Amino acid sequence: MRADLVVGITWLVVCQLLGEVLVRLTDAPVPAPVVGMVVLLLALEVRRRRGHDTEQDAPVRAADALLRHLQLLFVPAGVGVVGYLGVVRQDAVPIVVSVAGSWVLGLVAVGWTTRLLERRPQEERT
Repeated sequence: MRADLVVGITWLVVCQLLGEVLVRLTDAPVPAPVVGMVVLLLALEVRRRRGHDTEQDAPVRAADALLRHLQLLFVPAGVGVVGYLGVVRQDAVPIVVSVAGSWVLGLVAVGWTTRLLERRPQEERT
């Protein structure tokens, strides 16, 4: 089990590294971790199409293990906010407006997407 975890985390780190390399080579305006996730998704999809059971893949098990402790990954961000509380306090209005605005835009986007998907004929949904 431990070897699978090491292999899975290695997969995740290599995909993130590939994302970093691709973003730097292409100068794409996309965060490198997002590109790394797309690379991981494509790799897992290729493995699934070749008949591998992706639920038992090492990267999936490693991701599940990391997700169980996801709250620990927010500790550095929380410490950073507390460390820069004075700056956050000075720019509180723009921060609140941008967070609320992005929340509303996300909600609208999800609503529109849901309505578009519900309009599709039943035979296209399967």
